[in-house]
Amino acid sequence: MEPDLFTAAAEDRQAKDPSASPLAVRMRPRTLDEVVGQQHLLRPGSPLRRLVGEGGGGPAGAASVMLWGPPGIGKTTLAYVVSQATDKRFVELSAITAGVKEVRAVIDGARRSSGAYGKDTVLFLDEIHRFSKAQQDSLLPAVENRWVTLIAATTENPYFSVISPLLSRSLLLTLEPLTDDDIRGLLHRAVTEERGLNGEVELPEDAEAHILRIAGGDARRALTALEAGAGAALAKGETAISLATMEEAVDRAAVKYDRDGDQHYDVASALIKSIRGSDVDAALHYLARMIEAGEDPRFIARRLMISASEDIGIADPTALPTAVAAAQAVAMIGFPEAALTLSHATIALALAPKSNSATKAIGAALEDVRGGLAGSVPAHLRDSHYKGAGKLGHGKGYQYPHDLPGGIAAQQYAPDEIHGKHYYEPTRYGAEARYADVVERVRARLRGETGE
Repeated sequence: MEPDLFTAAAEDRQAKDPSASPLAVRMRPRTLDEVVGQQHLLRPGSPLRRLVGEGGGGPAGAASVMLWGPPGIGKTTLAYVVSQATDKRFVELSAITAGVKEVRAVIDGARRSSGAYGKDTVLFLDEIHRFSKAQQDSLLPAVENRWVTLIAATTENPYFSVISPLLSRSLLLTLEPLTDDDIRGLLHRAVTEERGLNGEVELPEDAEAHILRIAGGDARRALTALEAGAGAALAKGETAISLATMEEAVDRAAVKYDRDGDQHYDVASALIKSIRGSDVDAALHYLARMIEAGEDPRFIARRLMISASEDIGIADPTALPTAVAAAQAVAMIGFPEAALTLSHATIALALAPKSNSATKAIGAALEDVRGGLAGSVPAHLRDSHYKGAGKLGHGKGYQYPHDLPGGIAAQQYAPDEIHGKHYYEPTRYGAEARYADVVERVRARLRGETGE
């Protein structure tokens, strides 16, 4: 919304008394050099550097920027830094609460400010994916005429959630999740800097590790937890934030889990083995531990996709599509909602009938190939489309299966070295029982047997 007298008064009070603002606000970077993470966007000559006037820009500079990334990694911060670095008015709207009326009011105000005072406006629009097509259309004139510098943020894929005319006029910047080292550095600054906690409390390693776990790469969440822990410690007269105090402050128990150590692999292994063993409750327990520890949801989704083929396979042909759909959904929505999707997939996989026939089949085939059983492709199967192939006998004698009853031709497909070997040995579990019957009949037809 446009700033009013009350907003201005609040901002003036915060400027005079920084402690009146939340820690996450006080620690907001003032320059690009203070931004945490996103080094791929902050190198010299990068679009963001040019946007704030480093290395030029002018008429060739971007009129609209799309920031795409998960929550809490600095999209609002980048927009604010751009406005400060370029000495422009900064107006923030959220697509959750704003509509076309509010957008037009900001644009009108930007035109008045530019005409009367020569001061341009940065319009930061958060959650732009929540705007309808018509609402997004209302932004186009302002972007095309450069009445505002639009910086829009979204947690969803903009190619699906932003209209093409607006996207084509925008510079799309993809923000990467913050690492633990990024968050750790921010915590250290927040503890020591004057605008932060000014060294009033210390942050021991175990309490710091707990913040990193619950933050899950979200800088705002990390600073909020730190502020709560510091407040609780100071209220007790303590000079350091103990793990117990931090747990009380954020109301969350510390999970014994090291994402970079043995626990990372042990818990992931236990999850997959519980799914393989069809123990849905144990699988959900290990899934919950991984989620609570701040594990990357994409890592969990990848393990589920592997499990779907390794341990279920043809016994339930829907398992892999379920796991793939879960991975796609996780990539689009992120935590906390991704926990629901991962639970959905874990339950489906744990309760599915199990078969490792696909795993054993490719393993046996690979063993033969690596052992040298990779003979020549039979002549009738070789490519016959190029000039001269016929003289070499390529394709000669090939039977086109679609022209034959049953769609199966009694001809040799494998090289001589492995002709007659069976790699795929189906089980009789779940849907694979049907495949077991099919493969027996097909192999008989390939051998030229004309039974039922």
